[in-house]
Formats: sequence, C-alpha cells, structure tokens
Amino acid sequence: MSRVWQVVRHGDPSAALELGDREVPTPGPGELVVRTRAVALNFPDVLLCRGEYQVRPELPFPPGIEACGEVVAVGADAPESAAFAVGDRVVGSRIGTLAEHAVLDAAVTFPAPDALSDAEASGLIIAYQTAYVALHRRAQLQAGETVLVHAAAGGVGTAAVQLAKAAGARVIGVVSSPEKAEVARACGADEVVDRTSEDVIARVKELAGRHGVDVVFDPVGGDAFDQSTKVIAFEGRIVVVGFAGGRMQEVKPNHALVKNYSVLGLHWALYNTYRPDLVREAHAELTRLAAEGLIRPVIGEQVGFTDAPEALDRLAAGATVGRSVVLVD
Repeated sequence: MSRVWQVVRHGDPSAALELGDREVPTPGPGELVVRTRAVALNFPDVLLCRGEYQVRPELPFPPGIEACGEVVAVGADAPESAAFAVGDRVVGSRIGTLAEHAVLDAAVTFPAPDALSDAEASGLIIAYQTAYVALHRRAQLQAGETVLVHAAAGGVGTAAVQLAKAAGARVIGVVSSPEKAEVARACGADEVVDRTSEDVIARVKELAGRHGVDVVFDPVGGDAFDQSTKVIAFEGRIVVVGFAGGRMQEVKPNHALVKNYSVLGLHWALYNTYRPDLVREAHAELTRLAAEGLIRPVIGEQVGFTDAPEALDRLAAGATVGRSVVLVD
C-alpha cells in the first residue's frame, strides 16, 4: 500500500485534504510510476483544493503537480525521447504527485539535474519552465534590458529573477516585506521595492528612468498589473503568468495602443500539448544553468509528508518565500 493525500471536499487545504492509503499505481501506455522523494507545492495546488483551478478533477483526487522521484515501473509505448529505466531519478509534472507513488507522463518527464538535491529538483519544472518560457519565448528578453518581477521572493518570482540575471538583464523585484526583499536580493535582483512601505510606481520610475521597464513578469495580477502599465517602456512586454493576488489582470486595449506595449499570456502547460520540443529544450537549458551554478531553486520550507496541508495553508496565505517542499520519505 502507498500513502496519498486526497482532496475529499473543496475548501482551504487543511479542510479539504485527508490522508489515506491506496494500491501502488500501475503505469498505462506512455506512463511512469515513481516513488516520490520530494513534492514542490504550488499555488495551483491551493486552487485545486478550493475547486478553483482550470482543471477540476472528480473528487476524491490527490493534488500536487510536480515532484522529484525514482522510477519504479515503466509502461509500454513510451516515446523514444523519454526512455527511462527503473531506478532513474526524474522530475515531472502532472496532477496527483502529493503521494508516496505517483503516475507521470513519460513524454514530459525529465532526468533530475545532478547539480540539484531532491528538494531543489522537485521545484524545477513548474516555476523555472514558466519563468524561462515567459522571459525567453514570450517576451524575447535581450541582454541589457530591464525586467520588473512581481512577487520576486515567491517560487516562480525567484526563478524569474535568477533567469533574468542569467540572461544579462537588470532586475527590479517587487516584494511585500523586508525579509522577502533579502530573498530577492540573494537571488540577484539589482533593486528591490517593498510594496508595503514604498510607492511602487514612483520608485520603479525612479529606478528605471524615463525609458521604463522593458519586460514585466506578473504572477500576481490586480494592483501589480495596474502598476506595471504605468512603468512599462515603449515596446515593452508584460507577461501574465497568474493572478495570485486574487484579482485578474484587466487589460485596457486603448492604453496598450497609446503607450505601444504588449500584454502576453502564458499558460505553460499548453506547451506540453502543442510544443513539447520547446519544453525539452528548456529543460536542457535549465539543467545547464543549474550545473553552472546560475540557477538554484530557493527552498524556504521543507516539511514532512504528514504536514503537507498546513504547508499549503501557509502558501495560500502568502506567508512563504521561495519553494515549500514536502519530503516524502
């Protein structure tokens, strides 16, 4: 038998989740079963618990959308690009990873980078793939440009800061506390703005000068997006990757026209369906950057398997920095 956390009712994580047992899954065609070593928690896990995610699995179901683990079974018909063997250490993304054994799609599962621990590797897929595709594919970031990163001390925010710096950009991070400001600086942010004590628009304009910021990385929405439209440069690009602040971005086409900037959406999971080749290319580049020490997931909290609901509650409340990781063993 294998332990698994399951959403049995919709609500905040500690109210929605129950710990149970199930048989170790059997892989279907093109699938792998892994014994999970570490599960990185993400805001979509909170939304899954609440029933607010764009995918609504039938109750009960296990949340968790990414993990690092060891292959224990390989299904038939795996693609040649994903030839794994029992014992391989891998990272992958699929709903259902908050369990001692999880099923992953072989086509979008990758070797875990040797340079990263299990906890670090578990947080590589969602945050770093999102940040990489947002900056390089959607925003076409160029060396020397200025990037504004909202929630720069969060899981995806720290990834964006590190990747923007690795690309030769100047980075301005926006955070919500002095503690989080130190996290953003440690990741390489050149300047940090504390939105709780500073006027974000005025301070960013001071830092960016008349030109403004070339690229905005926005996982927050609401006020953060509104502020971004006030500081964006001519031909600037705002990449919308989420709305963790609770209010969705409200795009005003007339304002984008007058200021000549672009608003770009990013739903990273669609690349697994439409352009899996780009996902593989991104993973190869992220592995190289990790080996060179240019990126490393920030682990703000590590908890045991039985403490996962409380860790998700803290994530939902915005009380975490970097990645919260559940150590499964």
